[in-house]
Amino acid sequence: MTPRTMLDRRLRSHRLRAPAASVTDAARHMLAVQSQDLLAGRWALGVRTKGSPVIADVDAAFARGDLVRAWTMRGTLHIISACDLAWVLSVTGERQRRQAAGRQRDLGIDERMLGTASAVLRPALRDGGCTRAEAFALWEAAGIDPRAQRGYHLLFALTIAGEICQGPVVPNERGVAREQRFMLVEDWVRASEAPSDPLAELFVRYVDGHGPAGVADFAWWSGLTLGTARDALQRAAGRIQEIEEGLFVALSTPRRSPKAAEAFALPAFDEYYISYADRGTTSSPNAQVAVGPGKNGMVRPMLVERGRVIGTWSHADATRHLPPELFAGEQKSAATASALARFARFIG
Repeated sequence: MTPRTMLDRRLRSHRLRAPAASVTDAARHMLAVQSQDLLAGRWALGVRTKGSPVIADVDAAFARGDLVRAWTMRGTLHIISACDLAWVLSVTGERQRRQAAGRQRDLGIDERMLGTASAVLRPALRDGGCTRAEAFALWEAAGIDPRAQRGYHLLFALTIAGEICQGPVVPNERGVAREQRFMLVEDWVRASEAPSDPLAELFVRYVDGHGPAGVADFAWWSGLTLGTARDALQRAAGRIQEIEEGLFVALSTPRRSPKAAEAFALPAFDEYYISYADRGTTSSPNAQVAVGPGKNGMVRPMLVERGRVIGTWSHADATRHLPPELFAGEQKSAATASALARFARFIG
């Protein structure tokens, strides 16, 4: 496969050159969109949707309960269709729990504390949900100190146990909203899907939204072991196709839109870059140093043109019309200017 073909197929798999009809369709196709930065996660859906979606469209999907945000894999927050949350956690939750167990023991978090934390939180969750600060205040009043990341780990543990998720966005009159209310899954999620083989389904859905990709890429993205990833591949046989040794794509890749853009201002932690073990297909070694992950784990927003990362930008830069940071030999084009303008329209 030529590099050009590889990049074109990935751009279509990611719904960049084949945008989805709505932000909920984009989320459904991608399955899980990394979103520890809530603005970045919402724009990751906006940039994959046709027309001119705005941030209010994503927030409305959260308000309806179509989308939720949760620690779905790798101990990292993702936006996911509400109906997919339970079965994804049935595959990834236990490994996340084991990986966090040592830190939680250090914080004194055990089954008794989790039970108390859950019982204290439930009345507030049933009464319209609560913010993180409100949850911490409730726990503190009940004798659970949320400091030293204890509160964070309690929220994480209750999420991967399938009890809570993040739902409606909290309005912010002074700027872009960046917080959500925690909700009780049993009350908030109206319907859940139950694939016959969740592990196989996870591999198929990853390839649908990210292919061409390999087993090592899936293991990195899902946070599962390489052995489990190989098992997932075997169980997904017949539902994906191998186009080159070790590279898999969906049986049907979305068709390129005749109005497809050539450049994209992708958000921090975007799936197009972060969701592969090997990022060399889309970015040079120098680009990977500039984008990250850095020592603090940050992955910067990036400019992509013709499938390659050509520079970085800031989520605030587009609104203030500051110039992006292009790599040596790259020049700002009408396509990149249009990509930045599209983000500005998205956040209004």
